[in-house]
Amino acid sequence: MGKTMSEKILARAAGKGSVSAGDIEWVNIDIAMMDDILGPRIEIAEHMKRIHDEVWDKDKLVIISDHYTPPATKNQAEVVRFTRDWAKSHGINHFYEYAGPCHQILAEKGFDLPGTVVFGTDSHTTTGGAFGTFSTGCGSTEMLGILLTGKTWVKVPETIQVIWSGPLLEGVMAKDISLATIGKIGHAGATYTAVEYQGDTIKDLVMDERMVLSNMAVEMGAKVGLIAPDEKTVEYLNKIGVTKVYDMVESDEDAQYCETHTFDAAALEPMVACPHAVDNVKPASQLGDISIQQVYIGSCTGGRLSDLKAAADILRGRKIHPDVRLLVSPASQDIYIQASAEGILKDLAEAGAVILAPTCGVCVGLHSGVIANGEACISTSNRNFLGRMGSPGSFVYLSSPATAAATALTGRITDPRLFLNQEV
Repeated sequence: MGKTMSEKILARAAGKGSVSAGDIEWVNIDIAMMDDILGPRIEIAEHMKRIHDEVWDKDKLVIISDHYTPPATKNQAEVVRFTRDWAKSHGINHFYEYAGPCHQILAEKGFDLPGTVVFGTDSHTTTGGAFGTFSTGCGSTEMLGILLTGKTWVKVPETIQVIWSGPLLEGVMAKDISLATIGKIGHAGATYTAVEYQGDTIKDLVMDERMVLSNMAVEMGAKVGLIAPDEKTVEYLNKIGVTKVYDMVESDEDAQYCETHTFDAAALEPMVACPHAVDNVKPASQLGDISIQQVYIGSCTGGRLSDLKAAADILRGRKIHPDVRLLVSPASQDIYIQASAEGILKDLAEAGAVILAPTCGVCVGLHSGVIANGEACISTSNRNFLGRMGSPGSFVYLSSPATAAATALTGRITDPRLFLNQEV
């Protein structure tokens, strides 16, 4: 019987020739990541003093301050300082601050490698699955054990096969694939499974777009969201200077899946997740009566270079609606520099956008763009829970950067194909 990607990766990490879905295994961790909001300040520092003051492998721990940067309150500033001081005092080799959301940094800096295991204190650590990495989130207590031993236990997940076939139409993006998939499977329909995206549609996506799919796999409850590595993966890793050896793992043809879902990409249109659930998905073309006060283009889901380009292609030479605030946050400092050099940020700013630092602050409702009672925001981020981006009396809609940009022009949820000379 063939094996899935998850079974193969976890077998290697457990030091075994073979494991199967349902097995519980102790696995070696290749990379552990802590952010500021759920990192050293959450019991970890105090417990390590009592138990053991050394991290198991300083070169395998990555610490990233991203949620509270730039700090908006004195408490946030204290957390960021504590994280910085803890990393320095423990001689951590990989510490990043103000660089951007942790999942983008893990990818950019070459920590997400095919065939490896990555655990992080953020649920959207699943982003690394776009590289064929068994990359997943964990709590601070589990992370403490990882810091001390370099190991944790994992129940080998069953795998849901998701196949997308055919070409995407202009104006349709990976975010639309993700929302359509979540809409069908449901917010808990993939709980503790591996969701594996397959098909020629997925192979045609650039790495920026693939990361969107893996990032949001957790919004179905998935443990990981995997895409088999290929030549595009290798090209990306070569470009950022990765020299480590990695395993180009993929599922066997006769691998066993617990479910299979198939989709026709050519039939997909721009989609929107409506309040207050990510699986409450409807076509953008049906939501034109909904007024929007704030548009957010950014985060670890919607702020990569291809995202900013898609938004700029719609906004270039136009002005946003006078009743709309448009906030743009590149997904990392490197992307900020690239987008600036290519004139993308200039196009967005001239259309009326406010360009923010690379941060998680807007997405989580911590700073830089909190929304008020009664306001509605359309966001390229990954969650629209009640009160997610500000007041519990506000409303968050999720969309692709293209749909968000089109909405910024009209002040109402708008199908981006209206600005791309496409039939709607």
